[in-house]
Amino acid sequence: MLNGKVAIVTASTRGIGYACVETLAKAGARVYMACRNLEVGNEKTAALCAQGLDVKTVYFEAYDKDSILNMIDTVVANEGRIDILVNNFGGTKPYDDKTIFDTDYDDFARYVEVHMSTVFRASQAAITKAMAAQQSGAIINIGSVAGLTPDVSQLAYGTSKAGIIHLSKMIASQAAALNITCNVVCPGMTATEAVKNNLTPEFQEFFLKHTPIRRMGEPQEIADAVLYFAQAPYTTGQVLAVHGGFGIPTPVYGDMLSMKNKR
Repeated sequence: MLNGKVAIVTASTRGIGYACVETLAKAGARVYMACRNLEVGNEKTAALCAQGLDVKTVYFEAYDKDSILNMIDTVVANEGRIDILVNNFGGTKPYDDKTIFDTDYDDFARYVEVHMSTVFRASQAAITKAMAAQQSGAIINIGSVAGLTPDVSQLAYGTSKAGIIHLSKMIASQAAALNITCNVVCPGMTATEAVKNNLTPEFQEFFLKHTPIRRMGEPQEIADAVLYFAQAPYTTGQVLAVHGGFGIPTPVYGDMLSMKNKR
């Protein structure tokens, strides 16, 4: 399936990123686990290599623009090509990223900039330093339901993820002539350490009440969508929401369930 392909997955020592690394490697790709903590990354890649998978580490720090470019340069120097780039980095701090009333502009700008810059810089470098010459490549950006539906908080996170969706469509339009695709996977609430550590059980239950498939997604389910885009050369500029149906029914879906027999 992906035999002979070279892939990079950013922020990938755990959660969705790790699932993407494992899934692409199982499909035959040589995958670079791009991470900040190389010690952890090396431990994870060693475990995957012990399973017969072809996985390596490369340094990546989302807040260091030079590391993003060096990541691309390192892989190109090692492999001579990049076939798949998964821009997975994302995160915010709920106590900083609130509403238009109480979010400090510097915090807002910092979160928007880091999310947008990782996608822009990595994508631009991968295209200009490898994919354009190859006349092929697949870029998959990890968005979020927060970029599809306005929230009562997470002003910066939602805005940046919406920006990534539009940026991805721009890349898709502008790079299509070179047989380079760019698509977005937008997860809903997913069972990752970040969700468990940052969202209270009460909020998790509240969110899932409005999700028709009443459970969190699994990282593997997001990785399966990434794998589809990685091997779909005629699919570009698309946004695939892997969110259990969140936002599809009436906005009061969760509350309506208890009222369906009381009309």
